[in-house]
Amino acid sequence: MTVTRAYWRGLGGHWRAWSALLACSLLEALPAFLSGRLVQRAVDDGFAVGRLGVGLAWLAGFAVAAVVGAFGARLVWQRLGVVIEPLRDSLVRLVVGGVLHDPAPPRGGPDAAGVARITQHVEVIRDATAGLLVQARGLVVTVVGALAGVTAMAGELAWLVAVPVVAALAVFVALLPTLARRQRALALADEHTAGTVGGVLTGMRDVVACGARDVAAGEVRAAVRAQAGAAVRMATAAASRTLVIAVGAFLPLVLVLLSAPAAVSHGSLTAGAVLGTLVYLTGTLTPALHSLAATASTVVLRLLVALRRLDEVHPPPPTVGTEKPAHGVITVRALTHRWGEHAEPVLRDLDLDLAPGDHLAVVGPSGIGKSTLAGILTGTLLPTSGEVRLGGVPVTDIDPAHRHRLIAFTPQESYIFAGTVRENLSLLAPTADDRHLQAAADAVGAANLIHRLGGLSALLDHAGAGLSAGERQLLALTRVYASPATIVVLDEATANLDPPTEAQAEHAFATRDGILIVIAHRLTSAIRAPQVLLMDGRETHLGDHPTLLATSPAYAALMHAWAPLANTQRHPHDRELSTGADRPLPRADLRR
Repeated sequence: MTVTRAYWRGLGGHWRAWSALLACSLLEALPAFLSGRLVQRAVDDGFAVGRLGVGLAWLAGFAVAAVVGAFGARLVWQRLGVVIEPLRDSLVRLVVGGVLHDPAPPRGGPDAAGVARITQHVEVIRDATAGLLVQARGLVVTVVGALAGVTAMAGELAWLVAVPVVAALAVFVALLPTLARRQRALALADEHTAGTVGGVLTGMRDVVACGARDVAAGEVRAAVRAQAGAAVRMATAAASRTLVIAVGAFLPLVLVLLSAPAAVSHGSLTAGAVLGTLVYLTGTLTPALHSLAATASTVVLRLLVALRRLDEVHPPPPTVGTEKPAHGVITVRALTHRWGEHAEPVLRDLDLDLAPGDHLAVVGPSGIGKSTLAGILTGTLLPTSGEVRLGGVPVTDIDPAHRHRLIAFTPQESYIFAGTVRENLSLLAPTADDRHLQAAADAVGAANLIHRLGGLSALLDHAGAGLSAGERQLLALTRVYASPATIVVLDEATANLDPPTEAQAEHAFATRDGILIVIAHRLTSAIRAPQVLLMDGRETHLGDHPTLLATSPAYAALMHAWAPLANTQRHPHDRELSTGADRPLPRADLRR
């Protein structure tokens, strides 16, 4: 479902609220329809003939109509949330779902553009829809009521009012395409700035380490300048629109003032009718047209552009699987993936078989595609070609709830939610008791941390504020260990732990039932694993540690460089690191 269709469906699903708004609008329109007529009667039947009481009575009726209109406007505001808030919630769910199921998510950091779509475009739609329900709806009933009142009271002046107003509206409509294009350009510039700034801030350490501060600052400045230019162009178009509406609102007043004296002298109009017409113009039509100018720039255009932009970037709805495989055997065949149509594949024709009890370490240079492989194996990323099967079923055909119980995944950036330690650890195992959670913490080496925090009932702040990166990783590892998942994927999830703690955690997962896949941060993870997958850009090598040492110069070179540190930081569960020979090993450049 497109965002636009979801928007209209969300609006149409509240017919009771719409009925209430219509009734309130009729009350709100009462002063617009009666104002000029009541002033005309106050003058002609009261003040002009010396009947002060009658004139004041008609003005009192005007005051009553104004009070009724204000009461109708108050009811409109009260009923507004019944339509707007459910609409916003449905759009947020739709957009967040699109971000999560994006087949080509951003690499190496958060989706800043996706966040901008949620925090900016959805809020624009919410605010714009509320503005339309308040301003544009009020504008329509006000203008219609005022024109009807002028026609009924002073028909010969109606054309002097209607022609300039219709002409101004026609020119205004002709300007809308230009306004829409410039508003869209401004929205795209907002997204580009958010993405650029988000990327620089996320990689700030790399920017500083590489001495690329000037380059990064230049990119941010360029994005901000482009955004400012788009805003200026939008403001220029908005100013021309405002001028057209101002002329259309002022010209009827001038025409009526020029023609009224002759009509009164000939007896075709009364002074009260002229004054009533001026009341319609100055008190209703002119403010309504100025409101139209503001509404079109800040409401209608922004709404249309935001809906179009969300439709452009919203991916097609994912196919929801229904299969529930009985076991968790992983079968990978001819798996290939590339980031872009003409990009070199990060995975090329990979075949892989993993059964319960298998422990695989994936090693290779940073950025070579290890996390990409983890995403494909867990079903969160679709490959360019090839397939991944779990229990003989394509991973995309598995019921999502069943897949979430079957697979547990944790990345390097472990997230901690605001709440108790217990709530965080039981996130993937809601029915787990305290004994089960404590056993999981003992297994991965987090028992001391939990004791220091104050036990399972201790409160944690949003995102684990006050905890170190390693402490957050320990809690995330405990969460995964406590889950019922039979397939566990650790994507550098121990990168911030000291080597002994990392070894304890990996040993705990390796001796747990199921399949363990470790995206290795340290090469000691490869030494501990019975199977190792080396990703080397153009090809992959699969085997155990001794075999790869003997057959892969690239793997041997990596191990040769790591050997001194690995042997000094071994854990009792580690195997002895051996290069297989005392001779120097060949070096391999893995930065391709």
